[in-house]
Amino acid sequence: MMENQNFSEENIEENIITNELVRGCKLYNFRRPDKFSKEHLKALQDIHRDFVRHLAQILTAYLRMEVRIDVISVDQLTYEEYICSMPSNIQNMVFKLNPLTGEVSMGMSPDVLAVVLDRMLGGAGIVNEHGKELTQIEELLTTKFTEKIIKILEESWSAILPVKSEFVALANGYHSVPITTNGEIVSLISFEVRLGQKNFGLMNLCFPYPVLETVLPKLTPQYIYQHASVASNEVGRNETLEKIKGAYLEMQVILGKTKLQINDVLDLKINDVIKLDQKLNEELIACVNKKKKFFVIPGVINNKVCIKIVDQYKIKE
Repeated sequence: MMENQNFSEENIEENIITNELVRGCKLYNFRRPDKFSKEHLKALQDIHRDFVRHLAQILTAYLRMEVRIDVISVDQLTYEEYICSMPSNIQNMVFKLNPLTGEVSMGMSPDVLAVVLDRMLGGAGIVNEHGKELTQIEELLTTKFTEKIIKILEESWSAILPVKSEFVALANGYHSVPITTNGEIVSLISFEVRLGQKNFGLMNLCFPYPVLETVLPKLTPQYIYQHASVASNEVGRNETLEKIKGAYLEMQVILGKTKLQINDVLDLKINDVIKLDQKLNEELIACVNKKKKFFVIPGVINNKVCIKIVDQYKIKE
């Protein structure tokens, strides 16, 4: 004899979902559609793990204290859900990553920002007041600090697309400077920030779907791994060149050379003539840091000896 079964609403819903999956279908939430795939979210996680690794190194030197930053989650949700889940006193920094369309939001908890500002003003990095409004000087310092962060973000995005960061606005909370409509899907990357041994807080980046829509085909781990080495090499080369621009190098021009016996060298005196192996109509060789680099011809400008570079140095066959 079969036992009677009581079906609750949860049982009925579970059976419906199971039947839908068996038929190869899945439920679709029109109020909150999934616009980012798992691959997209994984790629965003990889990009920003690289970002926080470089950011922690830069900030450790900049603030002269140990800084550690970890990616704790990458999610998609509506913009309304995002701003409702954030504290009202969180600092909101809005910026652009040109040529991507639209604005990106970076939120930072008051505890993290207070420690940063205290260190920038020469303090020990201790939070004394919580939730106080920023002064004009603190707003300027926060803007400068934000520009430093988004500059590092540029480099992390170079494997996907060369971008140029542009600071837009600074606000207390998200309601005064919205970056998209409430129902729009956004990707939220959340970070845990540790400053020194005692202070820690949260930071996040919010990318509305329209901002990333044009680069979604490139937002895959495979694409990033294939292009990261090329991009990083180019970035590293440009950084190195930028750093050594002000360095001085020794440059010499070889007029010619010859061989003399020691006795002839000891007998040299004023007005003696030494015959060189260089002909008058031949190009001279210019050396940079004692390495042969260019073929040159001599001349005179404003009664000063000069040279004109005519070609890169290569051994003539």
